[in-house]
Amino acid sequence: MIFSEFAIKNMALKNRFVRSATFEGAGESNGEVSPLEIGMYRDLAKGEVGLIISGVTCVHEKGRLFNSQNCLSGDTAIPGMARLAKAVHDQGGKLAVQLFHAGREGSRFLPKDGLAPSLVKDDPHFGLSHRAMTEEEIWEVVEAFGHAAARAKEAGCDAVQLHGAHAYLLAQFLSPHTNRRRDHWGGDLYARTKLHREILANIRKQVGMNYPVMIKLGVRDGFDGGLPLEQGLEAAAILAQAGFDCLEISQGLRGAEYHETEFRTNLKSAKERAYFREWAAEVKRRVNVPVMAVGGIRDLETAEDILQKGDADLISLSRPLISEPGLVARWRKGDIRPARCISCNKCIDELLAMRPITCVLDKAKGTNR
Repeated sequence: MIFSEFAIKNMALKNRFVRSATFEGAGESNGEVSPLEIGMYRDLAKGEVGLIISGVTCVHEKGRLFNSQNCLSGDTAIPGMARLAKAVHDQGGKLAVQLFHAGREGSRFLPKDGLAPSLVKDDPHFGLSHRAMTEEEIWEVVEAFGHAAARAKEAGCDAVQLHGAHAYLLAQFLSPHTNRRRDHWGGDLYARTKLHREILANIRKQVGMNYPVMIKLGVRDGFDGGLPLEQGLEAAAILAQAGFDCLEISQGLRGAEYHETEFRTNLKSAKERAYFREWAAEVKRRVNVPVMAVGGIRDLETAEDILQKGDADLISLSRPLISEPGLVARWRKGDIRPARCISCNKCIDELLAMRPITCVLDKAKGTNR
């Protein structure tokens, strides 16, 4: 099944492989697409990845995480995004833009107050400067997502994906740990999905009903006391019912250690790999839209088994495609050795050092992709 065609709404994909949104740290300082990024995406499409999802493209300057990330907060970004889409299309691939707001995480690398659902003074997992958003600021974010989606569509991108995982704004609104509001944006689970649903409605006004709008959803936080899995699964059903066209299932808020995040490492056994598979399978049983499985998938056999068992419809990869942008083509041509990625997270260290992402295995050989 893995090399069979698949469609998300009217977006036809040549196979079931997805490059999960990956921040490359290679954007221009003004938020526009760089020549380095165009080369990276061209390599991924040439490597036969069916759908490439761009990483953390901010919709509003107040939601920026890094200076080196792409932004779609203004019309000047459209030409560069169009060049990126063309580079992917020329190689037969499809491009979705991940729309992003850092929320309170925006203060992690930049000197500002992070915007959050609530001010949480006693948070053992986050001690940086942040404040609760006003009603006006929340609606400003809703509008910003809609305008950014319209720009992505104008640029020729094939779809958009909301980032609703990994400790960022939408995950903060979903989690009872960070959303302690007592107005209509907080409280019970349905209220904590209001921001997601309002953003979707605004995007639909901007791009119409036929343009694919997906979400990457964190269905459980990485520590006890945060979003429990059962609530996350219920949220997935709510958002599918609201009209999201595809759900990629990942983690919500992060804990302090790698094993409490989406960046799990030391994946030595089959049990340790594909670590969000069971979550994806639970979501798949509750929704009637396509589901992407992500997290630690490193071999073709596991990817195929996930599809054959009905645990997901698409296979989403990040770190393996940092190391091998041609991995999918290699597998299709019959070389089915596992990905060379060893989940060491040295690629993340590069980003934290404010350098474009690279694989340590390339650096060891003196090459730089």
